[in-house]
Amino acid sequence: QVQLVESGGGLVQAGGSLRLSCAASGRSFSSSYMGWFRQAPGKEREFVAAIDWRGGSTYYADSVKGRFTISRDNAKNTVYLQMNSLKPEDTAVYYCAADRLYGAPSSANYNYWGQGTQVTVSS
Repeated sequence: QVQLVESGGGLVQAGGSLRLSCAASGRSFSSSYMGWFRQAPGKEREFVAAIDWRGGSTYYADSVKGRFTISRDNAKNTVYLQMNSLKPEDTAVYYCAADRLYGAPSSANYNYWGQGTQVTVSS
């Protein structure tokens, strides 16, 4: 059974940093795109970042570009999201996604999803 388990969320003050991790089990995703999405209360889920299978290409939403960095460790079957200079508007549940089915890496067409981890940024 495939599982994606996110960790690293929490409460942080504006300007602070957090590092999210997403550990996959049940199959290898070393040949798959992986991504991060987020959903704030009352809003639709939105794209945050994605990374290709080698880690050579990364994609970011304009709202996080220059502040967030996505990376992966295929040996550990894990993807990370380093979040710096956090803002209150970054507050959301962050979801890990794996195995892009079709379309752009920023589209939500991934086969597997985690349960999410809460990130709250206080002003």
